[in-house]
Amino acid sequence: MPRWLPILLFAAVMTALPLIPGIPPFWIVLLDNIGLAALVAMGLVLLTGVGGLTSFGQAAFCGFGAYTTAYITTVYGISPWLALPASLVVAGIAAVLLGLMTVRLSGHYLPLGTIAWGIALYYLFSKLDFLGRNDGISRVPPLSIGPIDMYDPHTIYFVIWAMVLISAVLTMNLLDSRTGRAIRALRRGHVAAEAFGVQTARAKLLVFIYAAVLAGLSGWLYAHFQRNVNPTPFGPQAGIEYLFIAVVGGAGYVWGGVLGAAIVIILKEVLQGYLPLLFGGQGQLEIIVFGILLVVLLQLAPGGVWPWLANLVPLKFRRAVTGNADGLPARERVGGSTTAPLLKVERARKQFGGVVAVNDVSFEVNAAEIVALIGPNGAGKSTTFNLITGILTTTGGRIEVHGKPVDNTPPQEVVKLGIARTFQHVKLVPDMTVLENVAIGAHLRGRSGAITSMLRFDRGDEAKLLAEAARQIERVGLGAEIDQLAGSLSLGQQRIVEIARALCADPELLLLDEPAAGLRHMEKQRLAALLRQLKDSGMSVLLVEHDMGFVMDLADRIVVLDFGTRIAEGTPDAIKTNPDVIKAYLGALA
Repeated sequence: MPRWLPILLFAAVMTALPLIPGIPPFWIVLLDNIGLAALVAMGLVLLTGVGGLTSFGQAAFCGFGAYTTAYITTVYGISPWLALPASLVVAGIAAVLLGLMTVRLSGHYLPLGTIAWGIALYYLFSKLDFLGRNDGISRVPPLSIGPIDMYDPHTIYFVIWAMVLISAVLTMNLLDSRTGRAIRALRRGHVAAEAFGVQTARAKLLVFIYAAVLAGLSGWLYAHFQRNVNPTPFGPQAGIEYLFIAVVGGAGYVWGGVLGAAIVIILKEVLQGYLPLLFGGQGQLEIIVFGILLVVLLQLAPGGVWPWLANLVPLKFRRAVTGNADGLPARERVGGSTTAPLLKVERARKQFGGVVAVNDVSFEVNAAEIVALIGPNGAGKSTTFNLITGILTTTGGRIEVHGKPVDNTPPQEVVKLGIARTFQHVKLVPDMTVLENVAIGAHLRGRSGAITSMLRFDRGDEAKLLAEAARQIERVGLGAEIDQLAGSLSLGQQRIVEIARALCADPELLLLDEPAAGLRHMEKQRLAALLRQLKDSGMSVLLVEHDMGFVMDLADRIVVLDFGTRIAEGTPDAIKTNPDVIKAYLGALA
């Protein structure tokens, strides 16, 4: 099915609804409100469902958009259409200021932070004299196109839903891009994303601003729809409701935001209309029943209603990869002497309080060489990997790549020097396809930004990135799984996907953390053959592995660690007979 066909069907349905003969005006107003809420929910889909940043304060950004246009149009008599950019800019600037503080928070501090500034801004709106305090701003002019003034909910309906449709297309375009993959990778933590060059703080701020701008757009429409702006719709309760809408619809799905808005708003109206008739209008029973029904709904569809419905109609789309990877620019080589070591670790030390995880470890990796780092569990192997790739900072010592010190260098800079890695515990995004996960590895080899992606001007660059990802997937032998979700693969296959992702970075040194774990015998043989091919092509490999048969047949040199200290280094034959290694790791001789 073509990508644009569902969009055209949705546009046709929403255009036809208000044209149905005899449709009550109340339902048009309801559809207008659904559209306004859907815009905010779409931003939350990107912020919370995709980016993993929970926000209860989106209603405040609606307030920025609404108050900006209300003030400008009533005080200065400016056209509402000219006030639209101002509303979006004010919401965006507020997001930058709040986002610089908020996105640095993690865990439960992040949602608590959004609640705090959401409440603060709500009370700020009600205390400023030029905004009318609690009474707000009235007599806001309606939208108009030529001689048509949109006083009627029927007329503004088309503007609201045109904005919803445009926003949905722009959001989907953004997600289907290099920038979108970086944003989607945030939900599974920042470590893997940063290891391939993603500036996670910048990506979080980007998605925070984008969600705020969509909320500001909703506020702009709301002001000219209601023609009166006061603080009530922009308080913390509204912020909580917007998050409910995104979660009920499906927090990771753009159209889930629209569906969630329809479900929640219609459910509220139905309950408010019928429960007082059933129970004599005593108390606000609709709030209680509304909460119970939402809990039941989330029990039945914990991932949201949209993915639940999608599972009932299992349509699978195969993504055509039509680009040519030959046009993708190779990573700029650092260069250096061919005789000097590619990687030099000199008395590297890492201490966690009183625990010494890596104790003055030294070794080298030369060009086109396979070096294995072995040792018992807890020997400091993965910690050494993290020191080399910048995930951890060293307590002492020196680490050099091509003679350039990289100890305490951020991971985003280390990967630029030609170092890519896999992880001991697989770090893939399970609800992204194999192709999309692997393409994250080529993040630094692309150039298109967020605006270019939203406007679909990135297709040439994107085709090259996906073609390179497809090439590396075929290279590691997983071509048949290219469109499968990464979370549906076996652990062994996921480890191979991580290798393909690392190869997409075009590295000179490949760091593999237990790559053979979970692989069957034939799969290990194919992996060993691949690593030998990489070595023959000039790539170096540093690997951590517990399968001694795999290591001894593959490695040129082996470095052995025990309790964070290097106890031996040499060829596989020398390591096999080293008494210290036998005692610490391989086991006593019979």
